[in-house]
Amino acid sequence: MTVIGELIVSALLLVGTVFLLVGSIGLTKLPDLMRRLHGPTKATTLGVGATLIASMLYFAFIGGGLSLHELLITLFLFLTAPVSAYMLAKAHILRSTPTRDALPPTGEPVGWATLHRAAPATRTTHTEAGTGSTP
Repeated sequence: MTVIGELIVSALLLVGTVFLLVGSIGLTKLPDLMRRLHGPTKATTLGVGATLIASMLYFAFIGGGLSLHELLITLFLFLTAPVSAYMLAKAHILRSTPTRDALPPTGEPVGWATLHRAAPATRTTHTEAGTGSTP
């Protein structure tokens, strides 16, 4: 492996380790659930992604060929971590009355909870409007 390859892999491992450390500290030290979501979903996702890319490049540099498994795992992680954080946050808003009451108004007839639906708009049919034939 070349010196440039070693430097790239080392830098990615170092960056990944720092992000993992920051995400883990954020998960343990932040006071409530809504703030704790940022540690694992932001920093830890970048840390694991950088570590997996470093692994992929390492095996490509030593002559083992380009492995797409790490790239697919990274892509899967980048796609699923924000979705799971969003779902956890919405569940917390639905379950926690103080959090729900502290949110600003939405300007819509429904609140922030996704389980409540707005009342359906009344639709006039052609017969009600006088344009259709009555049976």
